[in-house]
Amino acid sequence: MLRVLGIDPGLGCTGYAVVELQGGEPALLEAGAIRAGRGASLAERVRAIHADVAEVIRDFSPHLLALESLYSEYRFPRSALQMAHVRGVICLAAAEAGITVTDISPSEVKHAIVGVGDASKEQVQRSVQALFRLSESPRLADVADALAIAVAVGFRALRGAAG
Repeated sequence: MLRVLGIDPGLGCTGYAVVELQGGEPALLEAGAIRAGRGASLAERVRAIHADVAEVIRDFSPHLLALESLYSEYRFPRSALQMAHVRGVICLAAAEAGITVTDISPSEVKHAIVGVGDASKEQVQRSVQALFRLSESPRLADVADALAIAVAVGFRALRGAAG
């Protein structure tokens, strides 16, 4: 059994999901979104994200933390800088708990979950809904992405352990 905490980092909304994989079947333990106050300073926002991620780690004791790789379009360098702050405090929370962090690219996640690396957000949401047999797809794309990240890294880790 492998328990993975998947995180789709964002300064405004960080999606997270805790899944267990056993025998190739993923089971959803918890998923949600961490929202740091919009009017808060950068320092206050990353502190809140760190605290919430640390709490999820304490509550679920994942074996692995799966984190979407830093990605940004050249037209939006500020987004990459903000994402780096968020990724940093998430990595800090994992390091404080002694948990390994594994990066995965958005295209690798989409390929693992949907079958194509350039899948749309809606395709990822529908695939996650089917994979976890949910009555409806996650309303927030950040939560669906976190579920997809956790499963993709979990399957990759299980394949590596078996190989």
